[in-house]
Amino acid sequence: MNKKFLEYSTNNIDLLRLNMSHISLNSLEKNIKFIKKYTNTQICIDTEGAQIRSKIKKKKFFKRKTNLKITKNNSGDLCLYPQNVFEKIKINDVLNIGFDNLKVKIKKIDSYKLDAIVIREGLLENNKGIHVENRKVNLNFVTNKDLKAIKIASALKIKNFALSFTNSSADVVSFGKLLPNKSSKIYKIETKLAVKNFIKITKVGSNFLIDRGDLSKDIDIINIPVVQRNIIKIKNNLKNKHVYIATNLLESMVKNNYPTRGEVNDIYSSLEMGSDGLVLAAETAIGKHPIECVKLIKQIINKFNKTF
Repeated sequence: MNKKFLEYSTNNIDLLRLNMSHISLNSLEKNIKFIKKYTNTQICIDTEGAQIRSKIKKKKFFKRKTNLKITKNNSGDLCLYPQNVFEKIKINDVLNIGFDNLKVKIKKIDSYKLDAIVIREGLLENNKGIHVENRKVNLNFVTNKDLKAIKIASALKIKNFALSFTNSSADVVSFGKLLPNKSSKIYKIETKLAVKNFIKITKVGSNFLIDRGDLSKDIDIINIPVVQRNIIKIKNNLKNKHVYIATNLLESMVKNNYPTRGEVNDIYSSLEMGSDGLVLAAETAIGKHPIECVKLIKQIINKFNKTF
């Protein structure tokens, strides 16, 4: 996030999201103060939430039927975060790692190492989401890092918070108890359980973000269009509820200076369904054309508003 983009964000962006899965606690205060120096745009702290992530020394491509070692320390191919997840993994668990199709099956377990075999080749990268495909692994709805981040952000007068991997109405209630009074809360829908429990979740929450990336790992990517439409349809029949759409809106513009026709159609269709907002991720976090992405989103929104 650079000075030029932050200055542009004023009057052009409603919310700047800081993802705690990619920001250290040591740099959080510095990031918040840097943003406030150049823009009045509000900041949202996006928690890590109940997700397993990869921790590795260096990225590596694994071919099918090769072995992969998961260790408690950093001596193997992969460590799991948070660390207490290690003890929750069982023989025959299938781990879907990141977004490069890598999938492994646990074959052997001992006190310090999990032996896995690659059942679908792919690239192993650092800090990528890991989904256990065959069963639900119970994790706390926030991490210790999240609790510390909320404390830091609250002291700096941040009023917007997002709960990643919301699974139930109980998660919504518990998250609210951690936050300052009058905080604005967004609950991210990115698991099979969240989809199943969405109506119950809407009874205790008001703002929801469909994160199509992680959700596609939990319910299969071909189900995303149906789920997106169903959730927005439910929202449209309720009062004072809002749904936002995230992930891959302008993915090609991470590198390119112009979108694909499919991306433009996806954005317009999301608005047409009744989406209340659009959320950029990699496009503005690591992309080469962050301002151009925002300008294009605004152009499509204006075109939609004039049409309807």
